[in-house]
Amino acid sequence: MDIESIAFRDENGAEHMFWIEEQTRINGTDYLLVTDAPEGDAEALILKDISDESDPEAEFVPVGDPVELESVMRIFSEMLTDTEFEM
Repeated sequence: MDIESIAFRDENGAEHMFWIEEQTRINGTDYLLVTDAPEGDAEALILKDISDESDPEAEFVPVGDPVELESVMRIFSEMLTDTEFEM
């Protein structure tokens, strides 16, 4: 199975690759579940799209609010029944 990858630049300009495991839209906001490795044990992040409709590209940031993170993580865990999440 091919997993789509996406590159992000941090505030220092360094590029980081992530692999998109799943995506969803909740109350009009897009979320991505990404990992730092294409397979095997990997660290996962949930990213939130904070861009405006007028922005030429989407801007994603890690979900920082613990309540929002837990809610979105619960939805992703339901979508990916064969994946185990740890906080």
